[in-house]
Amino acid sequence: MAKRFRVTLAQANPVVGDLAGNAALARAAWDEGRAAGADLVALPEMFILGYNPQDLVMKPAVQRAAMAQIEALARDCAEGPALAIGGPCAEDGKLYNAYFICRGGKIVSRQFKHHLPNYTVFDEKRQFDPGPLGGPVAIGEARVGTPVCEDAWFEDVAETLQESGAEILLVPNGSPYYRDKFDRRMNHMVARVIETGLPLIYLNMVGGQDDQVFDGGTFVINPGGELAVQLPVFDERVVHVDFERDEDGGWRALHGEKAVLPPGEEQDYRVCVEALRDYLRKAGFSKVLLGLSGGIDSAMVATIAVDAVGAENVRCVMLPSEFTSQASLDDAREVATRLGVRYDTVPITGPQAAVTEALAPLFEGSAFGLAEENIQSRLRGLLLMAMSNKFGEMLLTTGNKSEVAVGYATIYGDMAGGYNPIKDMYKTRVFETARWRNSTHRAWMKGPGGAAIPPGVIDKPPSAELRPDQKDEDSLPPYEVLDGILYMLVDEDSSVAECVAAGYDRETVKRIEHLLYLSEYKRFQSAPGVRLSKRAFWLDRRYPIVNRWRDPG
Repeated sequence: MAKRFRVTLAQANPVVGDLAGNAALARAAWDEGRAAGADLVALPEMFILGYNPQDLVMKPAVQRAAMAQIEALARDCAEGPALAIGGPCAEDGKLYNAYFICRGGKIVSRQFKHHLPNYTVFDEKRQFDPGPLGGPVAIGEARVGTPVCEDAWFEDVAETLQESGAEILLVPNGSPYYRDKFDRRMNHMVARVIETGLPLIYLNMVGGQDDQVFDGGTFVINPGGELAVQLPVFDERVVHVDFERDEDGGWRALHGEKAVLPPGEEQDYRVCVEALRDYLRKAGFSKVLLGLSGGIDSAMVATIAVDAVGAENVRCVMLPSEFTSQASLDDAREVATRLGVRYDTVPITGPQAAVTEALAPLFEGSAFGLAEENIQSRLRGLLLMAMSNKFGEMLLTTGNKSEVAVGYATIYGDMAGGYNPIKDMYKTRVFETARWRNSTHRAWMKGPGGAAIPPGVIDKPPSAELRPDQKDEDSLPPYEVLDGILYMLVDEDSSVAECVAAGYDRETVKRIEHLLYLSEYKRFQSAPGVRLSKRAFWLDRRYPIVNRWRDPG
């Protein structure tokens, strides 16, 4: 009879800092593995503390508490399969990103992460010490090597494990989403399989943490690069994978589930939904509110919110001024009606008149301008925050990446709030996503099917409506042009000369570059928002607030 080795994989969703809760999730997965006759139950990287813990992991009390939870898990899970779980390990004055194997009531193996990522959202060289290259651990009939996340992106760790007797590679990950990242992961893992001749398990966590979403997508590759198992993205899953020795004495995974991954636009939208849903749950909120202007951005945020937490937990508020058009009033009401949310109207004309009167002696003799426009936005922010305080509903902001990039938003006004679901979505992508959502409905969406966003809202010219007949393109280039320039300047770090070579007007590029740098102070104070790209504003792109550099090109 062929020898078998069963691994239970937990594609699970930890909460940063909830050590007891994360341990309970691990214990539940271990119980499922024990009931299924598993030899090993595996959880992702840094699971006991949650990922990305940032500087929380450097706190000695956190390190001690995390280790105590792992030791308790080892004792509690003594009778049954081995348990593999990630966590911090402080040892001899150093701190490691570690992966622990527990068996028979004890920790029997510690694999320390060797290659520490220090780019985009990662600061692991600041937080951890690099560990030495390690060896595999014997579990049942197999010898398992565990390159931790980034270690599997390089040849040396897997090669060392293979040379020291590993028969199966288990790669625990806390790998956050950006569009098309899955293909990069797969390419790197296939390379490790080809180089070592070993089967490989890529185990990733799911769930949102601040600006990041971990998208799961756990998979198993057999020698030769054959895909044996593919789990869906974003869903929490516990699955059992069987390995069988082949006639040459090596292990091969038996074929199991092979989920089809959704296209990029669907993954982006689901990331927005999952990020908001988890941010609220993990921060202790159940309800949200937002200002609904009748424009595409607030309509998109309202739709994301309804899909995340349900219409009964979303309040939309229209705060009209003297410049708000009847079309915007009608569009906002229609959005609220289609989504089925509570819809309130709070005019700002009275508060605006009071502020105008208070400032009249100081502003006498000056023309209506930016200051008066921003008073309207700041009054809206004040009133929305008052409602947030009164009703315990988190205020969502609605600025897209194009606006966030060039500062086309009012600090302490429409930038006020706790979270921004479209912070990393350019305006042209907002339009595309709205059309996609109107034509698509999935089981994970709590909102209605059909055209949730009225086509008229998508098609009308964008306007802040802070002065008569205002249009965004009065002060900005068309969004197709703006987003093209911003993508080059922000996402690709292109020079002005490279933008001009791509066909953009030099004067326009220079102006957009100036606005981009000038708005850094606003972004520094803005609400967090979900990361969709490799160059999201916050941890991916960190610039000085005071900065006189301008590209002479």
